Amino acid sequence: MHSSFLVKSLSVTAVLLGLAAGCSTTPKPELTSEQIMEEGFKGKTSLAARLTDNMGTQADKMRMVYLTQQLALNKPPKGDMASWTEKTTALNLAAVALERNSPDALVTWKAAVDCKKCHTAHKPD
Repeated sequence: MHSSFLVKSLSVTAVLLGLAAGCSTTPKPELTSEQIMEEGFKGKTSLAARLTDNMGTQADKMRMVYLTQQLALNKPPKGDMASWTEKTTALNLAAVALERNSPDALVTWKAAVDCKKCHTAHKPD
């Protein structure tokens, strides 16, 4: 199990590093940022809200890992790529920690899922 977590974390890191470096072999996202926000983050009963309230299922956690990976593959609607990569990487690693039920995962998640911080830097006007 531990090696699976390591492989997943390294895969995510490799993708995100490729994004930061402008690598042309970076996979294309399957979901747009708008789709990800709608499915995972919009509203008081959203997937992100359930996870923040420690009410998410294991399937919810796995879905959030996927959604945050997809978010990182998108380009920021505004702002610079370095900031986008930093924020989406932190969000994805926090989702992975939740999925793994790591110690302090909830604290890490709550710090990473700062909507205003990301929206101020990257959401179009």
